[in-house]
Amino acid sequence: MTRLNALPTDTATGKTKELFNAIEGKLGMVPNMMKTMGNSPAFLEGYLNLSSALSSGSLGAQTGELIALAVAEANACRYCLSAHTYIGGNMFKIKDDAMLAARSGRSDVPKIDAILKFALSLVIKRGHVDDVDVATVKAAGVTDGQIGEIIGQEALNIQTNYFNNTADTIVDFPVVETFAKSAACAKMYGWLYPTAIEPNMEKKSRYSFPVL
Repeated sequence: MTRLNALPTDTATGKTKELFNAIEGKLGMVPNMMKTMGNSPAFLEGYLNLSSALSSGSLGAQTGELIALAVAEANACRYCLSAHTYIGGNMFKIKDDAMLAARSGRSDVPKIDAILKFALSLVIKRGHVDDVDVATVKAAGVTDGQIGEIIGQEALNIQTNYFNNTADTIVDFPVVETFAKSAACAKMYGWLYPTAIEPNMEKKSRYSFPVL
């Protein structure tokens, strides 16, 4: 059961109704995440504006989706992982193996591989990346402006990850489980998630991430 209410589109009013209409006109539906964000039209509008601004950046939509998958996996966001797997495959024609690799911060394309590893370093280090992290991503051909966009994408996706994990939003896309839902995968990647993700797991005080 969700912890925050998703507003029905047919009863929304005011600014929320205006935003819902714009979303439905673009997507043909209003996803549950946005229905839930609609409880605060200011929050929903802020999310939409940042998403729209970043979509016109130099990284490109496909790279943005791959970053979203990497960050969603790192934050164990089932809703975001499901949504971006669907969007990446159906809207942006990203291959399944590329999306699966992105979830572990990897790509066969060297520049994208560096971008994803940098994105995961930001998550792991809570933004406190070092000189080597920045030098490495720059060496792959990533510009200063693109580093800014990576951080923007990261902020956008952390926002949605935290929101959906808090709300326990009902997934209205084909469900994709996080690696953390499989004990075998969790052991393979060396990842440790808190009891909120694995209810039967012994409570731990910190996260452990794979070495990049």
